[in-house]
Amino acid sequence: MPRAVYLLALGIFAMVTSEFVVAGLMPQMADGLDATIPEIGYLITAFATAMALGGPFLTIALLKVRHKSALMVLFGVFLAGNVLAALAPDYRTMLVARIITGIASQAFFGVAISMCSELTRPEVRGRAISVALNGLMLGTLLGLPLATVIGEHLGWRAAFWAITGLTVIAALATLAGVPRTERAGTEGAGGGASPGLRQELGALRSPRLWLTLTTSTFVIGATFSAFSYFNPILTEVTGFSTGTVPLLLIAYGAATLIGNTVVGRFADKHTVPVLLTGLLLNLAFLAGFAIFAQLSVAAVVLMMGIGLVGVTMNPALVTRVQRTGNARPLVNTVHTSFITLGIIIATSVGGPAIDTFGLRAPLWIGAGLAALGLLTLLPDLRRLREERTSAATTGVGAQEPATGPRGAAPAKAKETAART
Repeated sequence: MPRAVYLLALGIFAMVTSEFVVAGLMPQMADGLDATIPEIGYLITAFATAMALGGPFLTIALLKVRHKSALMVLFGVFLAGNVLAALAPDYRTMLVARIITGIASQAFFGVAISMCSELTRPEVRGRAISVALNGLMLGTLLGLPLATVIGEHLGWRAAFWAITGLTVIAALATLAGVPRTERAGTEGAGGGASPGLRQELGALRSPRLWLTLTTSTFVIGATFSAFSYFNPILTEVTGFSTGTVPLLLIAYGAATLIGNTVVGRFADKHTVPVLLTGLLLNLAFLAGFAIFAQLSVAAVVLMMGIGLVGVTMNPALVTRVQRTGNARPLVNTVHTSFITLGIIIATSVGGPAIDTFGLRAPLWIGAGLAALGLLTLLPDLRRLREERTSAATTGVGAQEPATGPRGAAPAKAKETAART
């Protein structure tokens, strides 16, 4: 695995830590900015909305820039937004800062994932993506708790300054250790020179790609429907003390790290079966948690299960999207927007559902979203079964469906041709 992939993970870690930091410092930020707790909560929504809506447009603006140069520009924008957050004199300034960092973060994800595809051989791309996305898992496992501790002891502004320092380190490491690609976008589905905006947007005309993107929305939405409300569920339904919950969340973060690594090992050769297995297990864990949330042992086991098969599906989701569309920044950024949309749906529906049906409602919502995700896999499962039936008849090995948006040849064959 190229060292550059680990450096990309460091950049993602910095961005994810900034994304989550508000959740751990709500009371302090409310006092410091003369705002209410719900208003501070809106800063999380603003960040996610900026990611989903603004990220693709910033990516489009950087399409003709080499990927390494684009990463440095995005580090600069993100750094400016984070410094503004650390210095924010009032709530409005902080809101602007969160929007800036959200947009930069989303575009960074898209470009970084594309670079993983450029820097590695096709047969290990899924593993490379899982390594880069370990930055996301470590942001949950380490970044959020560390930022929260810093904020509690030194003030919430110190947490943002710490993230600023981490961002500078990640940017310098990227500048020194990530190679400059020959041409921006050289390695998409089928390779070739960097396409223009019209060609990039052309990939988004495929109905199959949109269905594939929708799977990601449901997979991540199902998980975050539960994750967003773990704290009140574990304290008020299961009966754990408030001091125990952070330890359980760290254990959950460790489970996501393990699951992400395992999924990355199988994402390339068994993309659709991995997603099918993950969704089925997540559906079972979410429904089981909803039923047995009052039992402490069962609740912890089922919570760890959600960690193993929830957001950890990301490497398989990215691999499937890249095979259906391409591995270029715009498709990857739009994909991340669909992932963020799942988070927005889960958190916006979960709150009202709790008011009406109680704290177990988000778990049932998550199970429903997982079931919808299974439905979006049906076309690929049907194609895979037909290919295996055909292979059994002809004696030729079957491969997973990997055609491009316009019925192009399988991505693996195209990549082989491009290398030749």
